[in-house]
Amino acid sequence: MSRLVSMTDMLNKALEGKYAVGQFNINNLEWTQAVLQAAQEEKSPVILGVSEGAAKYMGGHLVVASMVNALLETMDITVPVALHLDHGTSFESCKAAIDAGYSSVMIDKSHYPIDENIAQTKLVVEYAHSKGASVEAEIGTVGGTEDGITGGIQYADPAECLRLTTETAIDALAAALGSVHGPYSGEPVLGFDEMKEISELTHKPLVLHGGSGIPEHQIKKAIEFGHSKINVNTECQQVFTAAVREKLASDANVYDPRKVIGPGKEAIVAVVKERMQVFGSSNKA
Repeated sequence: MSRLVSMTDMLNKALEGKYAVGQFNINNLEWTQAVLQAAQEEKSPVILGVSEGAAKYMGGHLVVASMVNALLETMDITVPVALHLDHGTSFESCKAAIDAGYSSVMIDKSHYPIDENIAQTKLVVEYAHSKGASVEAEIGTVGGTEDGITGGIQYADPAECLRLTTETAIDALAAALGSVHGPYSGEPVLGFDEMKEISELTHKPLVLHGGSGIPEHQIKKAIEFGHSKINVNTECQQVFTAAVREKLASDANVYDPRKVIGPGKEAIVAVVKERMQVFGSSNKA
């Protein structure tokens, strides 16, 4: 019996309570342990994000779901945890994740015309909801590069956002409004007016992709304007790599991979806890 839950309840509570739940992408065992440890210590709900590339790297969706479920048991995790496919590219990909045990999926057909986006998203919603899983969909284009997928920023159209939410019954909406995947060049410029309009139109939890590197005052404003889920990936990768580099540079004799990776894991725990505090999800489990 899985302890995983869908995103629906945690995001609706966050929308009502004016805070956001973090999605932290995982890449291996240590990454997953670190995020779960941080969530338990902060008493925060959490979403474990898995890109299609990361799932393949870890051995496939079944390996990922099995690892996460085992850790929930052995670490005795009592806070709500969702396992979420990030940027699913097709119905087949989303179905495979759900069948393997994921509790949530994102179907990303944002590069297609709105009618095609709606049609494909509906198929995923129907299957996911029949299995108790939640669905996130995207409109517009989040800029930057993530997992080999590159795009320029294209703002979401409010009317199309309303159509997508009402015609598909999705649980969360990723409306592209100026954020990017990967590092930012200068301070991000987010479309807060559009954000407020879309939130008031759809009444759905909004999702902010590219949450790493956005200043705290902009994060707070995004939450105020309906963002209930914020995705963090680059920041965890950066602190992990910096800590591992420092360990290797300061200890020429180290060769045990556990001692090499250990500081990276500790760095992820620290940054995830700090993000949860900023997002306001601490003590909300």
